[in-house]
Amino acid sequence: MPLNYLDSVYNHKYEFFNYFNFLAQKEKKLFVQGDLEEFYKEHLAGTKEENLHRLITPIQEALCLGYTMYIDIREKIGEGNFYIIKLEETLIEKISAIEYLKAKEAFVNPGSSNDLLNINFMPFYDKSPFVKDIKSIGTGVEYLNRYLSSQMFNNSEKWKELLFDFIRLHKYNSHQLILNERIKNPDHLNENIDKAIEKLSEYSYEKPNEEIIQILQELGFEKGLGKTPGDIIESLKLLDNLLNSPDHLSLKNFISRIPMIFNIVIVSPHGYFGQEGVLGLPDTGGQVVYILDQVKALEKALGESLKNSGLDILPKILILTRLIPNAGNTKCNKRLEKVDSTKNSWILRVPFRTHNPQITDNWISRFEIWPYLEDFSEDASVEILAELGRRPDLVIGNYSDGNLVAYRLSKKFNVTQCGIAHALEKSKYLFSALYWKDMEQQYNFSLQFTADLISINSANFLITSSFQEIAGTDSSIGQYESYKHFTMPGLYRVENGVDLYHTKFNIVSPGVNTKIFFPYTNKSKRISSIGHTLNELLFENKEDEDVVGILEDTELTPIFSMARLDKIKNLTSLVEWFGENSELQKLGNLIIVSGKVDVNKSSDWEEKEQINLMHELINRYSLHKKIRWIGKLFNKNETGETYRLIADRKGIFVQPALFEGFGLTILEAMISGLPVFATKYGGPLEIIQNKKCGFHIDPVNGKESVEEILQFIKRIKNHPDYWERISQNAVARVNESYNWKLYTKRLLSLAKIYGFWKYSTDIDAKDTEAYLDLMYHTLFKPRAQKILEEHNKR
Repeated sequence: MPLNYLDSVYNHKYEFFNYFNFLAQKEKKLFVQGDLEEFYKEHLAGTKEENLHRLITPIQEALCLGYTMYIDIREKIGEGNFYIIKLEETLIEKISAIEYLKAKEAFVNPGSSNDLLNINFMPFYDKSPFVKDIKSIGTGVEYLNRYLSSQMFNNSEKWKELLFDFIRLHKYNSHQLILNERIKNPDHLNENIDKAIEKLSEYSYEKPNEEIIQILQELGFEKGLGKTPGDIIESLKLLDNLLNSPDHLSLKNFISRIPMIFNIVIVSPHGYFGQEGVLGLPDTGGQVVYILDQVKALEKALGESLKNSGLDILPKILILTRLIPNAGNTKCNKRLEKVDSTKNSWILRVPFRTHNPQITDNWISRFEIWPYLEDFSEDASVEILAELGRRPDLVIGNYSDGNLVAYRLSKKFNVTQCGIAHALEKSKYLFSALYWKDMEQQYNFSLQFTADLISINSANFLITSSFQEIAGTDSSIGQYESYKHFTMPGLYRVENGVDLYHTKFNIVSPGVNTKIFFPYTNKSKRISSIGHTLNELLFENKEDEDVVGILEDTELTPIFSMARLDKIKNLTSLVEWFGENSELQKLGNLIIVSGKVDVNKSSDWEEKEQINLMHELINRYSLHKKIRWIGKLFNKNETGETYRLIADRKGIFVQPALFEGFGLTILEAMISGLPVFATKYGGPLEIIQNKKCGFHIDPVNGKESVEEILQFIKRIKNHPDYWERISQNAVARVNESYNWKLYTKRLLSLAKIYGFWKYSTDIDAKDTEAYLDLMYHTLFKPRAQKILEEHNKR
């Protein structure tokens, strides 16, 4: 697209205004990108007008108010402009984001006042470093290191003092680390670094030596610089570089080596958080798997990091979640639970304060959890101090509710805050902000979006699993990008909610637990007893009250899917695609592991809706001998073996979600050796190299998606080596790019560097904190109180 949109319009003025006059005649008045593309084809009736198409393609939204149009142009990733089109005058002019948002408000509430609270975070972002180009979005720490090192170089005296003070802060249980009081200032530190290196050079570089501890202490150095003389010398040389000739690599490597993190709190309040018997329960899915695997890998990496720094300290990790008194067959009513295969990692469950026991003693939907989070944060802070004996060094939030609690805790403890969205609901539901009032009773989006704005802007750093999670693709906006400009008529408008180019954004993709999820060809690791039981359930039509359907011909290719039963996961559409394609039914069987099959056993309204729809579709298309719908909760070992059993029969895995923040099930299926067909909306777009290690499908276009699946199954019938090739490429892709060792090393480095950044900019951050505090107390808290009052009336 040409750089200057207005010039391009006036170069093709007739075609442009003719098209928008055509749009103005439509009954529909608010258009998204897909609508504009559809009406473009209708307008031209089969002919092609490439110049017009180039002008329409970047339009994200268009709004028609009489003979005036308003358009949102995404001229490049993360950056857009807004225009008003006056059709009667054949005039187009650039307008501000506020003017565009006011037009949308007038459309939803004609005649109402546009006098809304305006939220704008851009003045705070203007004080921060930022990445320079689109390709660098999500690599914030690299730019932050360069920025910090250049500041240290250009203002050496100030930064020497700051670095010196920062290093002296570090203690563990009152034991001083790195530097002691014998070193008085940065110049003295410079002198003693040279003396220490000279002394250490007399010893074997590779062997730890207790004798050197006393020598170093006399020179002003304490434990924490390394395990061996060679390690300590390397740390001292890096520190010397920072003091005298700072560069970004020295900064990264030195800060990453400092023992700054000993205790971590990871927050995930909603759903049923446990190690067994919880997956598939309402609001309980991939996030639980992610965190448990993250913690196991993180504890190991943190322990190794401390050992390499010369410290014999056992780190501690707490997963903070909600205690549910009526927890069913789970352990979610148990206060403290050790995480399996760890030395000192625990699930700490804190109950919501009792208001109405009928509510607070039971599971509460993630959409209704908001009024309990402030008290939960306060109570949790007491429990955390009791368990750790000190404040944590890092707080990591998960999802909207966990990130809000992380904001409260990190503020209380004055520690580094990391945010992981997993999924931002705003991008899942069309016009969810604009029509928030219509959805408020079910989703409470006014609270969720406010919580998201607070936590996005309060976090010291944000971890995403993919680039598109931040900034989307050339043709679609990212999850975080959707928070840049939006309005909630009658509540507030957001002129600037986030800057995608900010250095707080970092892409750190998770891995899979390779002890549980591994290739189907690795027969020696498989447990035959689990496989036998699952084989009966999946393929041998074993009768079970939690299973619907049988497989008349078990030799057909298994088409497998496993997910929560909710609208976004879109499993009912997969059933519909399968039901409408008789040719696919002749070649394959549909196997689905999801939710429950009895609507009376569910307490989640959305799951109930999907259960009823599943039954209706199975009946409509007479699929009872073509489908196995298994409404059971599988543990991890069963899940891993299920993927492998499908792979044994040269099956496929289909993930048809309308949107997927990342897609852990996709990684699990791929590492098991299954060819995967997954939504192109979200993380799978980056995980899967299309037609090499899997396939992208468009869940909005069912016919196209099912045709892609059908053609693959046809091809492997005649060319089984094609299945093998995709399978092997899938395994290789996960092994090379998605592993927990890389993840944890990067996460710990990020936490330390952003900890240093937080320390160095603490005063400058006070104005942002005040703004966020105002939002919390004037926007979030009063609305949360209203939900609490409604709950107490039940």
